[in-house]
Amino acid sequence: MADPPGCCAACATCLLCPYSCQWITAKKEKRKGLRTTKCDCSWFLFLFCVFLFTLVWLYFAIIILNDLHNFNEFIFKEKKLWFDWSLVLLIATAVLITYSSVLLVLALCLQLCGQPLKLHWLHKILLILTALVVAAAFTGLGIKWAEEWRSAQISLQATGPFLHIGVVGGMTLLAWPLASFFYRTRNTGLKVFLLLVYCTVMIALYLAPLGITSPCIMEENQLPPKPALVGHRGAPMLAPENTLMSLHKAVDCDVQVFETDVMVSADGVPFLMHDEELTRTTNVQAVFPERAALNSTAFNWTDLQQLDAGSWFLERKPFHTVESLSDDDRNQATKQRIPSLGQALEAAKQSNISIMFDLRPENHSDYQNFVNATLGVILQSGIPLQQVLWLPDGFREQVKQQAPGVQQVYGRKRLQNEKEPLLHVNLPYQDMSSEEIRQYRQDNISVNLYVVNKPWLFSVLWCSGVSSVTTNACQVLKEMKHPIWLLPSSTYLMIWIVADCVSFLTILWAFLLLKKCSQRRRPAESETDVLLTKINSLMQE
Repeated sequence: MADPPGCCAACATCLLCPYSCQWITAKKEKRKGLRTTKCDCSWFLFLFCVFLFTLVWLYFAIIILNDLHNFNEFIFKEKKLWFDWSLVLLIATAVLITYSSVLLVLALCLQLCGQPLKLHWLHKILLILTALVVAAAFTGLGIKWAEEWRSAQISLQATGPFLHIGVVGGMTLLAWPLASFFYRTRNTGLKVFLLLVYCTVMIALYLAPLGITSPCIMEENQLPPKPALVGHRGAPMLAPENTLMSLHKAVDCDVQVFETDVMVSADGVPFLMHDEELTRTTNVQAVFPERAALNSTAFNWTDLQQLDAGSWFLERKPFHTVESLSDDDRNQATKQRIPSLGQALEAAKQSNISIMFDLRPENHSDYQNFVNATLGVILQSGIPLQQVLWLPDGFREQVKQQAPGVQQVYGRKRLQNEKEPLLHVNLPYQDMSSEEIRQYRQDNISVNLYVVNKPWLFSVLWCSGVSSVTTNACQVLKEMKHPIWLLPSSTYLMIWIVADCVSFLTILWAFLLLKKCSQRRRPAESETDVLLTKINSLMQE
């Protein structure tokens, strides 16, 4: 389809070999008369689509990292196997995106050099496998972890303006190989089609900011106060979750609320524990192997006190931060035991922080007694009731009557015909839009969203005006004095216009420059053709 121009033979050979998986020099390719066929063009288009597919998956993989600890816990619950799946996710994604990127760059460089795009069959098979792997990953995400699609929508509020500039830049660079192909091919219909498609895409990209919205596009003086931090089971990146050590580490991170989970032992003692079984966060399999699979509430308080609730943290390393713990922290972690609710309330009272908790399991037949036991401990602890945030929905009216000072936190949005106004809501961060957050803030409703670990997500919610966030990474978010980025609308408008103008001029320059080069090349090619014709005639005579 294209006439290969003069090109550095060594460079062309270096490009041909990895792409075609054959050590053939550019001169040999020319002697063989190889050209890029329609089939080759189809494979190049497939390569480009696979690259875009893997690029989108890379974006999703980065977004998923905020919630991947939940996935690790889910796998442990199902398979009793603990592993940091973030390593697998990142390594696999890096391999796929690197492979498709290298192939695409080789193809574009070959096109610029006028060499045939003869993709080897091995690359074709690997590209198909890459597409199938990424498709399977997206399918699994949609089936088992559908809320991550909403996470991706939120992430666009943080990355939209920068993704726009990046895509415009990438499509602008694509103008060079496109212009090279445009001036070499003799198929007029194909020329017109490619040019129309390219121009349509670029016009859409130039106008894309009209549909990009982000809460962080605002004036500096409009920025809401920094959200308060709620320690998710304490500070689980710095200490074993739901332990007194974790509570104290959370206090060091300036959290205002210690979020935890409460269960009630067989003899009526409320204690801190998230999982229904004790296997993940204690050594119950070593101490009570025959009872390890029982519900946490089946153990009495004396049995629970025999369990080590900290060594697992050092052995399984649920977060990468475990590696950087000091010797003193490691020693302290091995001494942790399951704390009672009374001990946690006493520590919260002394540290002057609030405590928010769920009461589990909510479907237990003895749940009302669990509520009574928990209320009894709260009232006996002496902690100011306004420092207690009550999450469970079961028997909420009874709690209001017996402990009217306790703050009621609801795990739902407000209803249209609400009997009494909600003052506090606690929801997954995917469940509230920026507009809803602003509306709740205007109505003096405190909004806490969970679980927020990454600075980009914290920045978006900060700009939206959320009251507080529940986090595993309190030590990271504590250090943030400002959102990652904040742009006045006038500044963003200027960046938008400048980026579009630079892109347009670069594309124009690419087409004009390559047109000039192709015009210079044609006379030389014509003279060469005449000379070859004369030589051929003489040889025939």
